[in-house]
Amino acid sequence: MDGIELEILWSNVISIVSEQARALQRVAFSPVVREAGDLANALFDKRARMVAQAVTGTPGHINSLGAAARNLLKAIPPETLKPGDVLITNDPWMSAGHFFDITVLTPIFRSGEIIGYCGSTIHHTDIGGYGVGSGARDIHEEGLWIPVLKLYEAGKPNETLHAVMRQNVRTPDALFGDLGAQVASGNIAAERLNTMCDRYGLADIEDLADEIITRSETATREAISKLPSGTYTGESRFDVPSGEIITLRTAVTIDAEAGDITIDFAGSSGPSPIGINVVPAYTHAYATFAVRSTLNPELPNNYGSLSPIRVTAPDECIVNAKYPVPVNARHVVGMYVPFPILKALANVTPKNVVAEGSGAVWTIQIQGRDRAGQPFTSSMFNYSGGMGARATKDGLSAICYPTGVAAVPTEVLEAAFPIEFTCKELELGSGGPGKYRGGDGQRIGYRMRTGSPWLLNAIPSRLTEGPEGLFGGGSGTPGHFEINGKAVSEARKIEMQPEDEVLMITPGGGGYGQAG
Repeated sequence: MDGIELEILWSNVISIVSEQARALQRVAFSPVVREAGDLANALFDKRARMVAQAVTGTPGHINSLGAAARNLLKAIPPETLKPGDVLITNDPWMSAGHFFDITVLTPIFRSGEIIGYCGSTIHHTDIGGYGVGSGARDIHEEGLWIPVLKLYEAGKPNETLHAVMRQNVRTPDALFGDLGAQVASGNIAAERLNTMCDRYGLADIEDLADEIITRSETATREAISKLPSGTYTGESRFDVPSGEIITLRTAVTIDAEAGDITIDFAGSSGPSPIGINVVPAYTHAYATFAVRSTLNPELPNNYGSLSPIRVTAPDECIVNAKYPVPVNARHVVGMYVPFPILKALANVTPKNVVAEGSGAVWTIQIQGRDRAGQPFTSSMFNYSGGMGARATKDGLSAICYPTGVAAVPTEVLEAAFPIEFTCKELELGSGGPGKYRGGDGQRIGYRMRTGSPWLLNAIPSRLTEGPEGLFGGGSGTPGHFEINGKAVSEARKIEMQPEDEVLMITPGGGGYGQAG
């Protein structure tokens, strides 16, 4: 396929997945999808290889979705699918790592044959059970587990599944509103792909997929081949809501001749009794993000560019969760996965890495009844700290790195829920010193306008150990979490009173290089 033809078709493919994502965000009920972009959309060929992803999304969703399509089609073979079928699951080990993330996959038919699939994964407001916090003792306390099933069969809803889901969640209208957005966006992508095939006289997209995937893999291997072969190590330490210190160790082995990278998490902390354990797909998602963003971020993120990167972890490891450990707050550990890898890669490409940042976003979920007695359950909303400094620039302040999810505006939250914010401002000077300073964290205060007790799920981290600097840079300031002026570190859901006030100060990022 010549370069001009490929570029034209590639621009069409990117337009399709980007329109799919925009449609999903426009129709979605939940602020975490509509405003924060906590989602992923992707197009797959008929072999379930991810060809392209939308420009909107988070690494934990996007790269997990890349594996989810293959997993769903192992459970329900393609030859059994019919036009109008839509597959669904929230199985943590098949998709994005916890029950709140529901993956929907739609087969795309052309002339009676499947030519590809369009998929989406989004964070839903509620899935029953404990909630988004880390306090459950095993996975069965965490919510409704949806195996791989057909959400729609030949265009008709699976009434049994719909009834089970509606009965097991607190806010069924929000759940089905967001599911409807996923299904509608998939239909749009299927229609647009068929239109593209009509326009350019294509029977399917197999040749196009082969070209995109092969070129992406070749370019990634070429980038790896420019690095010195060897094994390089990195380590990150951070505290979690229970107070325990988690250690993530990586050995990054570069085989320049083969163009391969293997990341091994041997020596990392073992499984946790609270819901911060990470399934392999989510670990792989953030590990590959670290490598891709360091080596060749301009390349398409697809099956080909991810293929040269392998991730391994021992069985008894916090980033290789085994049934039935709890996983609902897996991002608390999963979003730290890039940092030890970046430290290892700093030995071979120091100008392309960043110092440690605040890591996991501080996730908040509120539940209760408003003054009119109506129940509410927020989706999680997130607050970030400072990003680590870079080789030539200061770190960004109050930025959700490495996840990429946006903060929901306070005005949107106050309009959607009975919450009142008392402050939201940068915590100046919290970034670590260095030749380039780490980004600053932020200070957020809020209380509820409920008139009755309410429940708080809060998942702060780095309350005792700030992000480390790199190459002589200083550490960022640890975070601080308090209720009514008293410091709190809890791994459980907390019952709050109407006038209680919460204050959160997120950590600053680490500095880069010694200060002049």
